[in-house]
Amino acid sequence: MQISYLLWLVVGTVVPSLLISWSATFAIRRWAFRWGLVDRPATPSDTHQHKTHQHVTPLGGGIAIWAGVIVTFTVGQLLVIWIPTDASLSRYAPQLLLDHAEGLRSKAPELWFLLLAATLLMVLGLMDDLVHLGWRVRLICQCAVAATGVCLFEHWKLTVYLDLPWVTGVLSIVWIVGLINAFNMLDNMDGLSAGVAAIASVMLAATLLLVPEPGNAGPQLFVAAFLFVLAGSVMGFLWHNRPRAKIFMGDAGSYLVGFCIGVATILATFAGYANSSSHTILAPICVMAVPFYDMVSVIIIRLYRGSSPFEADRSHFSHRLVDLGFSRAGAVLTIYLTTFICGLAGLLLHQVNGQGAVLVMLLVFSILVMIGILETMARQKVAARHDSSQDEHSDTSR
Repeated sequence: MQISYLLWLVVGTVVPSLLISWSATFAIRRWAFRWGLVDRPATPSDTHQHKTHQHVTPLGGGIAIWAGVIVTFTVGQLLVIWIPTDASLSRYAPQLLLDHAEGLRSKAPELWFLLLAATLLMVLGLMDDLVHLGWRVRLICQCAVAATGVCLFEHWKLTVYLDLPWVTGVLSIVWIVGLINAFNMLDNMDGLSAGVAAIASVMLAATLLLVPEPGNAGPQLFVAAFLFVLAGSVMGFLWHNRPRAKIFMGDAGSYLVGFCIGVATILATFAGYANSSSHTILAPICVMAVPFYDMVSVIIIRLYRGSSPFEADRSHFSHRLVDLGFSRAGAVLTIYLTTFICGLAGLLLHQVNGQGAVLVMLLVFSILVMIGILETMARQKVAARHDSSQDEHSDTSR
């Protein structure tokens, strides 16, 4: 891919969505208090004390992320329709737009359904931020939106080389809903979910630009552009969400981000041209390893304790790192680095053969296992020191 193409792609997608989201977040920060869209710190009566912030903080950052995505694509769609038909304007348009205008127009129906579905989930999350919907209502709505897209569009099905449409359809719904909730669970510390989403989007987009699209051997520009727009919008919000956060994305943002990344990974055909590197379909698993590790480990811990998997607490990956002595910023940066390393592994998949792919996947798995072992051993030492101090206190009191 030419450097000029790549430059126009990044500048034309990341910059406008970043600026729109960044600007919109200022307005949301002012209006959120009037709307009652705020998150209050934990009180002594809260059972699990899962909230870590100490001040009343506006919610609604998801609205700004949504605005960055929607406005960017609306303007982009108008340019795609208008510029190629106007000779006086087309001479100033980047060659990238002129070369792919027809293909972008053909993608419009699917794109706008995706954005409509993302909007519905953003509104669902916004309602949850305001009135705290039950987990059954949230899960049913998420499944309904995902199932509608899977049923309407053939491309909304995972590429798993199975000639069983109903199986791939169910797996696709599970994948999308899983990522929605993974990013929702990950949104538990300043800058965490937004930062991981930005890293994941950029790494997935880079993979798409390196892996040719079956049928024309060219880079997969449509989904890469979508991910760059999402990354820019998330980064614009992240400027406000960095510690100490001045605003949270809320469920509106995490639902939107998780859904968009989930669908984008399905829309992208990660298999290489002519199936020469079909193992690259595993790239999304590598890039999403950290969100899924957090979600799965939290569910296991909650079930082990006998509590509901949907009941909020302090058992998340970030909370566990803090309990082990990390600062909050240190925990977030550690998770960023882990996400980046796993993303690099996904980026390498298209460069290796089948045996190399096995080694790459083993590397990602080993990283997660190593983190789990270190966590477990450290927790055991902390618990042992706590028990020892309790025994000493008991002896002294006698």
